[in-house]
Amino acid sequence: MRKKDMTAQQKEKPAMQKATPGTTKRIFSYIFRYKWQVAVIVVCILISAAAQAASALFLQTLIDQYILPLVGRDNPDWAPLVHILVLMGCLYAVGTFAAWLWSWLIVKVEQGTLRDIRDQMFAHQQHLPIRYFDSHGHGDTMSRYTNDTDTLRQAISQSFPQMFSSVVAALAALVSMLWLSVPFTLFTLAFTVLLIVIVRKIVTRSGLYFVKQQQAIGSVNSFVEEAVDGQKVVKVFNHEEATAEAFRARNQELFEASAEANTYGNVTMPVVGNMGYMLYVILAILGGLAGVMGWGNFGLAGAGPLTLGTIISLLTLSRSFINPIGQVSMQFNMVMMALAGASRIFALMDEPVESDDGSVQLVSVELGPDGRTMTEVDHETGHWAWKRAADDDGTRSLAAAAKLRGDARQVALKAKEHAITSPDGRYTLLQGDVRFTDVTFGYDPAKPVLHDITWFAKPGQKMALVGATGAGKTTITNLINRFYDIQEGQILYDGIDVKNIRKPDLRRSLGIVLQDVNLFTGTVIDNIRYGRLDATDEECVQAAKLTNADSFIRMLPNGYQTVLEGDGSGLSQGQRQLISIARAAVADPPAMILDEATSSIDTRTEEVVQKGMDNLMKGRTTFVIAHRLSTVRNSDVIMVLDHGRIIERGNHEELIAQHGEYYQLYTGALELE
Repeated sequence: MRKKDMTAQQKEKPAMQKATPGTTKRIFSYIFRYKWQVAVIVVCILISAAAQAASALFLQTLIDQYILPLVGRDNPDWAPLVHILVLMGCLYAVGTFAAWLWSWLIVKVEQGTLRDIRDQMFAHQQHLPIRYFDSHGHGDTMSRYTNDTDTLRQAISQSFPQMFSSVVAALAALVSMLWLSVPFTLFTLAFTVLLIVIVRKIVTRSGLYFVKQQQAIGSVNSFVEEAVDGQKVVKVFNHEEATAEAFRARNQELFEASAEANTYGNVTMPVVGNMGYMLYVILAILGGLAGVMGWGNFGLAGAGPLTLGTIISLLTLSRSFINPIGQVSMQFNMVMMALAGASRIFALMDEPVESDDGSVQLVSVELGPDGRTMTEVDHETGHWAWKRAADDDGTRSLAAAAKLRGDARQVALKAKEHAITSPDGRYTLLQGDVRFTDVTFGYDPAKPVLHDITWFAKPGQKMALVGATGAGKTTITNLINRFYDIQEGQILYDGIDVKNIRKPDLRRSLGIVLQDVNLFTGTVIDNIRYGRLDATDEECVQAAKLTNADSFIRMLPNGYQTVLEGDGSGLSQGQRQLISIARAAVADPPAMILDEATSSIDTRTEEVVQKGMDNLMKGRTTFVIAHRLSTVRNSDVIMVLDHGRIIERGNHEELIAQHGEYYQLYTGALELE
């Protein structure tokens, strides 16, 4: 992947944008998979809110009917008061239990929802094309699994239920206030409108900055991941200060976005709280004045004098009405941040998966005496065949080949001629005949990397691709296994267009050893078995012996059971590469691609490995990419590429005799040595 330079990255800033429309609906589609838990949570929230509102209404009854009548009596009867207090205690207990139950259940819903989202996100990621990972920072992708899912967790476990609870509580308080006094309720509503206008302006600004904050977090994570991977390069070139400065720029963007978001978010509750106290004071003054002046009062319960109990209940209910508005405002900021994170999660899940319209499958077969009759079996026989779909008689590739021009047409028609096909036309023996015909390709279609490439590799040949960096060597191997699809021309595999072959089957037929080795956390033998998960321990050991990795593996502390961590950081680069080669050997593929497979191995070790590699390549069509030209001398065919074009083709002796580009490269390498 091409990395942007520090300066360009430093200038990038996350765009100020809103969460993607429809995100909330998608979140709740996951939440509602837990239907009965959600139903119980909703019921418990309603019970809790009703208990809270009812307790405020009880204050009026308690004061006016049970406390004031006892004032001044010589022998008061305390039994009714005790009875009503017990009832209030039971009401509070029910509300408390309901609040505990929904808080307990929401954890199950929250964790289950996040598990489902992570599972689906990771499963979807496995089917994304290589192009996606080449164009997206790995740290930014990882941030979607960590920071973005964490903000979503907070929203599901806290914000969504708290907002619903607050809305229900506010409605319950509003109905209770209307029951007691319509005039006081109307005044409270008018005051609330003013409060909502102020809060809305604050929340709108904070929401935008919360979105920007999530994007900035992804940018920081991506940069840190890249810097850690390239720490040795940073130190070698004394680039510590420049890297630190570039990080400070990203961190500053995160600081600014977070500071703005949390500044607006943190002032919401104080504004609501202080205005709530202001309303409380105003209602207390008006209520006291109304009580002293003997003003009348009317509510849904009827008309009458404004009693002391009514005033106290109204004051309590006003707090129960205003406080939820502040809580909703506070949670709204968290919801905006969660929606921003969820938008990034769903953006990954909405990335188009790798398309595969192929129908040809790779199967194991037994050959008949005539060498053409093929019987499909479910065990390995050493013979593989391409199995066409019932409606595919093999004429599609032939028709496409007939449309080509000149040499490309002849190369394509020869592929069909050399193919070994069963009498019924359903099976074609896998021989490793690979042909490029008039292939033009560019990672950006407007900027071709390969120009009208035409060449062929006969079954069992060792084909070497050499040339300067950027000549197109690795691109050719990426096209063979369809990591990318060509824009023009045709790639034939045993006379079959690779576009007609199912990608898993095509890649099963191609073993690949890359220059950059990736080892996974686990034992050495598990890393070798990664090439074929059903391989036995004996087969893994045999693969290691074949590639001469066995000797150093047995010297490890626990031999094949030694646990590797940190991408095999305890091993030398050559040892890591040997395990990678053994992994390809245990896969036992019909064809091989070696992309600078021995570039990290010293010359002495290379001699040992080369014998194992020769055994591995025997009888297989093999494509070798190498800068070290001494490793390709014994290749059957060497192709020299320059700026996406084949400029020379032949074996080592033929190319040396031509005194062309290969001769200059080879003699230059000898001089360097």
